[in-house]
Amino acid sequence: MKPHFFAALVSAAIIAPVSFNGAAHAESWTGKASFYSHGTRTASGAKFQPGALTAAHRSLPFGTVLRVTNLANQRSITVTVNDRGPFIRGRILDVSSGAADALGFRGAGITQVRIEKVDRTVTL
Repeated sequence: MKPHFFAALVSAAIIAPVSFNGAAHAESWTGKASFYSHGTRTASGAKFQPGALTAAHRSLPFGTVLRVTNLANQRSITVTVNDRGPFIRGRILDVSSGAADALGFRGAGITQVRIEKVDRTVTL
């Protein structure tokens, strides 16, 4: 390895952690959410309950509690991840129809949201 390349690599490794804001990046996301109201079982094995405040996320562990805020009207609720999805490109979360009602976007079908991981989990 050439000395100047090695020096650049070491410098990048030292500087990178200083500019990284891990808490904000790792714990909240903004994007599109939709809702779903059909099915009998969730991916976690729980019975699907359309009126419950639950959500589907592609990778967060089952039982993760999220605060979801509808950016169009600032309504905010907490939901528990118990399913997988959404499977439509560009969406970050599917919520139950009950959660969509509480957030005020069921009529629209889709809305811009901020999701924040809450420091607790629920055992499913």
